[in-house]
Amino acid sequence: MATNHLATHCSVPPPSSDSFSKALRLDLDDLQLRLSLATADDCAKGMFFNGALNTIGTVGGSVIAEQCRQASGIRKYVDFFNYPISSFLHLSFSAAKLLERPLGGYGTVFFRLGEQAVRDFLDSGVGKTLLLLAGKDPRRLLTILPSAFKTAVTYGERNTEFTGEKQAIFTMKRDFMPHPYHEGVLKTVLEAMGATTARAIGHRTGPLDAAYQISWD
Repeated sequence: MATNHLATHCSVPPPSSDSFSKALRLDLDDLQLRLSLATADDCAKGMFFNGALNTIGTVGGSVIAEQCRQASGIRKYVDFFNYPISSFLHLSFSAAKLLERPLGGYGTVFFRLGEQAVRDFLDSGVGKTLLLLAGKDPRRLLTILPSAFKTAVTYGERNTEFTGEKQAIFTMKRDFMPHPYHEGVLKTVLEAMGATTARAIGHRTGPLDAAYQISWD
């Protein structure tokens, strides 16, 4: 499903120690590092591609959305089929480059894409089941959220540790999306639970790892 240029990117050698330190910054160079760490088994559902393109089109117009689709190397996405995360990285980093100015920075672009990803997931049958299991309880939601991720993507590990009545640390290991993306994911999913003033602040701890301080009222 991926085009030849994606396969070439995935064959880039692992980063040196110098590039490791640079990887902790969110910029367009970060794309190459993430691609170098991806394998053919690392995939995400088509719904996230479609949702991202809808958001990109709403903000930047159909021409920019088409540029991002072309960057992914895939012509069409079926919501519940798996597609290479390398394709989604190409799509989303293209969006970050093209929408940086209108949205005010790379981080804001990824945050918006993360918001949309949650909305699309919660509209799916799996997402609706998640809401029923959580029962509008943010703590219960955060407990089962690591398992929910496994229904949406094929990679990574997640864990929830509660640090207070309405506080938690959510850790992600080997997750390919930049931390502002998951700030959007976590804040939006908490708001879907009815949480007010939900906050999710991510701190990148490695090329594909991050920890998120979560709180809500």
